Amino acid sequence: MTLTTLLTPLFVLVAGLAVILAGAELFTNAVEWTGKRLNLNQGATGSVLAAVGTAMPETLVPVIALVFGGNVSESREVGVGAILGAPFMLSTLAFFITGLAVVIYARKGRRPRDVLASPVVVRRDLGYFILVYVLVVTAGLIGPGKLRYFLAVVLVGLYGLYLWRTFTCGESGAIEDELPPLFFGRVVRSAGSRPALGLVLVQLAVALGAIVGGAKAFISGISAVSELVGVPAFVLSVIITPIATELPEKFNSVIWVSQQKDTLALGNITGAMVFQSSVIPAIGMALTPWKLTGLELATALIALSSSTAAYIQVRKLGRISPYTLLAGGLFYLAFVAAVMVLR
Repeated sequence: MTLTTLLTPLFVLVAGLAVILAGAELFTNAVEWTGKRLNLNQGATGSVLAAVGTAMPETLVPVIALVFGGNVSESREVGVGAILGAPFMLSTLAFFITGLAVVIYARKGRRPRDVLASPVVVRRDLGYFILVYVLVVTAGLIGPGKLRYFLAVVLVGLYGLYLWRTFTCGESGAIEDELPPLFFGRVVRSAGSRPALGLVLVQLAVALGAIVGGAKAFISGISAVSELVGVPAFVLSVIITPIATELPEKFNSVIWVSQQKDTLALGNITGAMVFQSSVIPAIGMALTPWKLTGLELATALIALSSSTAAYIQVRKLGRISPYTLLAGGLFYLAFVAAVMVLR
């Protein structure tokens, strides 16, 4: 292996990361303006608009694998793994990075150490996640049978109920009156201080495109680098690549934490958890036997454990500690240990 051989994938990796960061800046700015123009509260803006928007790219992976995959067995593994991997990564590493961002920015004097997220939003999101994910695991333990089709319908219905409660809840606060100017509004001089919704949506679409493109380049670069330096395949597939696929949510949340917009930061994560543990598993349950064993079951149980710990604290104290979020890193290490034992 020569230095030139390594430089190319390293450049792709760094360039992909830079594009993701730029896209995240554009995205958080556009999402806030979208919520403001649609008169949505912070809970709906973070838990639905931001969460579903950034979750959509990796969400399409299991859907495409299950619907259009050629090799049934291989497609099933890719699809089910992606379905379970997304909420797992969000409830462990995304929690950890968000908690770490709070602690670091607090030590720099840029924000309080307490997490300022609305307990109503966090409690609602985590409560729904735990409920729907218990149904997902239950269906996986029962295995093939007509009951899983019924549970799939229930999951979609519960997500519909979650959306209704999120959009009608007025307790999480409106988007603040004074927002940073829309980035695209600085280019279009006629946009003024209150840009048109169409221009906001154009920036949102461009931001999502940048995030998706940057994520693909990053994953391509990290895969090439890992192969060149001899990283084992299972380390790449189970540890490195999943971290990369959830980068958008992590970066968006860090940006909002730095701005003390914790309801948006946590809602971006917890809302994605609800979406990716209800609608997407429902598709998996309809298209596969949905029998969870070994590492699949361990992944789901660890995700439930991490989110339950956070939920209990919010229920008891009415808030969540950054150190509880940091504990997500310990749950992720437990997963790595499970990989070593069960692979």
